[in-house]
Amino acid sequence: MDELRRNSVHVALTDPATGQRTELPVLEGTLGPTMIDVRSVKQATGRYVFDPGLTATGICRSSITYVDGDAGVLLYRGYPIDQLVEHADFLEVAWLLLNGELPSREQRRQFVTDITQHTMVNEQIHAIYRGFRRDAHPMAVMCGVTGALAAFYHDSLDIFDPAHRRIAAHRLIAKMPTIAAMAHKYALGQPFIYPRNDLSYAENFLHMMFAVPCERYAPPPAAARALEALLIVQADHEQNASTSTVRAVGSSRANPYACIAAGIASLWGPLHGGANEAVLKTLDEIGSRARIPEILRRAKDRDNPFRLMGFGHRVYKSYDPRAKVLRRIPCSQPRWSSSASCSRTSTSSRASSIPTSTSIPASSCARSASRPRCLRRCSRSPAPSGGSPIGSKC
Repeated sequence: MDELRRNSVHVALTDPATGQRTELPVLEGTLGPTMIDVRSVKQATGRYVFDPGLTATGICRSSITYVDGDAGVLLYRGYPIDQLVEHADFLEVAWLLLNGELPSREQRRQFVTDITQHTMVNEQIHAIYRGFRRDAHPMAVMCGVTGALAAFYHDSLDIFDPAHRRIAAHRLIAKMPTIAAMAHKYALGQPFIYPRNDLSYAENFLHMMFAVPCERYAPPPAAARALEALLIVQADHEQNASTSTVRAVGSSRANPYACIAAGIASLWGPLHGGANEAVLKTLDEIGSRARIPEILRRAKDRDNPFRLMGFGHRVYKSYDPRAKVLRRIPCSQPRWSSSASCSRTSTSSRASSIPTSTSIPASSCARSASRPRCLRRCSRSPAPSGGSPIGSKC
């Protein structure tokens, strides 16, 4: 952050008790508002800065993600989220977030190969699942199994070694769908489904979630494309609760798997990623259109603790750009299924409410391998009065 001190502007702070005047430098980032560097406040004044929730404080310098809640803008490495959903797949976006640039054709090919070769988990990890109850919450299973990865892949835990950091990132990206799908299958009492190297990232996840040994399963292209878009729009979201948790745990130099397990625990909360689960529970509670008026009355009643979930992230004051992107994905009414067709083998009373297929024609959502890349970064421009610092260029 020190290179940002080149801005010659300072803000004067005067202590009314002593009359002491302190000048604080103003830092200018690539995008967004300028920031006052308060690191010297304690030394200069003997007082701390109080900011619960870090609502007005930046705690690191990052070029990964930029969120402008007032303008409804979300950028990954300078690229608008809608462009990435339209022209890139999830693994290309993962490479972008990790490396700062979109991959070349050869880099993408190698990255896909690297991820594909790490999708399987050690066979002994299967035994860990048997230690959980069948009705265990899947996030509890995710926390436990992800944290246990350090016991199986202890050959790459040196966070100061770039090669170790890279392979740990590859393993986490590759194995997370496998771990999640295994948790789902374990809850249903169905056998685990191994990953397939001939499928894309999203297709492979759907395959592991819904395939059964007794029949063939082909991931619906429309469902795969929708899942691809969901993965992209939720790949990163600036300094949120789970990111802060991972950074806090990582500051103790804990191994990457322990840090990510802590981030999953934070994501579990209903005020973070758990809000998605709350939406599904609300939909189950509504049940039919006839109950909608009753639900709305409860939501408007300030004395009623009931709340409607899933109506946008509070950081966005105009609209959530992720919702705007997903709304453009052509979708018709999904067909809902409790599980794949061998669900009679399930020993769990909890039926999955995940859509296994849709009635969308494959041609309406499939990405073309020859689609030209039309992505462009947003450049910095002076902020109009009261407007976004990136103006109208996004």
